[in-house]
Amino acid sequence: MNPVTQSDRDQIARHFEVIFTPTPEQYAQAIADHASRVEVVMTIGAIGLTAEQMDALPNLKLVYSMGAGYEKIDLNHARQRGIKVANGAGTNDSCVADHAMGLMIAVIRGIPRLDQLTRQGVWRTQLPLPPNVSGKKLGIVGLGGIGEKVALRAQAFEMQIGYHNRRPRTGSAHRYFSTLEELAQWSDVLLVAIPGGDATFHLIDAGVLSHLGANGYLINIARGSVVDTAALECALREQTIAGAALDVYEGEPQLPVGLADLHNVVLTPHVAGWSPEAMQAMVQMFLDNTERLYADEPLLTPLC
Repeated sequence: MNPVTQSDRDQIARHFEVIFTPTPEQYAQAIADHASRVEVVMTIGAIGLTAEQMDALPNLKLVYSMGAGYEKIDLNHARQRGIKVANGAGTNDSCVADHAMGLMIAVIRGIPRLDQLTRQGVWRTQLPLPPNVSGKKLGIVGLGGIGEKVALRAQAFEMQIGYHNRRPRTGSAHRYFSTLEELAQWSDVLLVAIPGGDATFHLIDAGVLSHLGANGYLINIARGSVVDTAALECALREQTIAGAALDVYEGEPQLPVGLADLHNVVLTPHVAGWSPEAMQAMVQMFLDNTERLYADEPLLTPLC
């Protein structure tokens, strides 16, 4: 249940019989044909594994989510069934942080739009001056592994770093804000790096965007559900924020219609965590966890 490449599947197949089910129809057929033999499922957070799907696999021992996300895996049901769950925490942090910085530079400097205009023969004297990235104040919503790596890169741009978590992160040198609104008010750039799910649904709403203000930029490399798309479209159209850069969006892979014609938004198709290096690290983490599973040793990245 995960769109891994053929070379990834070949690597896994040296250790397991691989049943590749990239569509719901293929998954349903695989369950009908092989349910009793399936002991491990590899998925991703945006696809997950439901309680019903788990119950269709009587000998399931482990669910592994590539990447850090796991919002659509039913952890409570897995615990009840005694099924272990692990993820690829840390395997693509650097890749996501690299992409986040690319999005940040692209939207603040207006690089995609400048590329289009240059191809049309527009010269710099006809254009407004794009702002600096250096020296801006970066607010990070969710200072975890990815957030820390973005902060490290941002410091090379002489950016000030603030963050909002449920509680201050022990040992962090960055400025902590107890509310999201205070962080947005302080920030020039608000970067979202928190898990998806019910607890964070539309956390970035019209109120937060209004605190970010007309010179502020929103970067989302988390989950599309965290941002209220209607509120974001309104803020972008009315220019009550300066711009947004999104690797994720609600309803993906279908792009929200209201964002498609906007020049102050930069869009990529949920690829921030995907690179050959990151994929190899995810596959290796899967193999390391399964080796520990069958050796009856603690998993490296357990979720339950």
